[in-house]
Amino acid sequence: MSSEPFVLILYYSHHGSTEALARQLARGVREAGLEARLRTVPKLRRATDEAASDEPPAEAVPEAGAPYLEAEDLRDCAALALGSPTRFGNMAAPLKYALDGTADLWVSGGLVGKPAAVFTSTQSLHGGQETTLLSMMLPLLHHGCLLLGLPYTEAGLNETQAGGTPYGASHVAQGRGAELTTPEAGLARALGRRLAHTAQALAAPGAAA
Repeated sequence: MSSEPFVLILYYSHHGSTEALARQLARGVREAGLEARLRTVPKLRRATDEAASDEPPAEAVPEAGAPYLEAEDLRDCAALALGSPTRFGNMAAPLKYALDGTADLWVSGGLVGKPAAVFTSTQSLHGGQETTLLSMMLPLLHHGCLLLGLPYTEAGLNETQAGGTPYGASHVAQGRGAELTTPEAGLARALGRRLAHTAQALAAPGAAA
């Protein structure tokens, strides 16, 4: 693993839309000069499945896409972005499960002072994007992160007819699947750049602790 500062982009994606946003955030991070580390989390078994438990599958590596999250990814990142599809206006259970397992990191203060942002995808225009984004902010606040959104100086917020909010990057999948609109992709890249630039500023000599 590289010892250089990196931005962790942690997401759960069921049909690929949230992953598409994650990759645009990663592009923005790299444009700003930092490494982007994409990580995902396993699906959870349903309670109705035979021999089900509350434990995720014991897979070390997913079949495709980003690797699964490891403890050092969160501990060592310079900044963090969380992404999830909406589930009744809330983050998806696999991401919530992963965050529920970060008590040791919370006790040690491992994320205190690190910039963080959130992103989501919904099937419909009014499918709970903003409440899902807010639900992902709550554990980040408990961890002491510095939350970043998207200011209206980003032209895409005024141009978008689909996803994109001041609370974080987003995508409306209806009719397009995982294909992002130009404003959606641009806002996701802008959020990645903002995360990276903030992490760089905080790491600069003389920056406030």
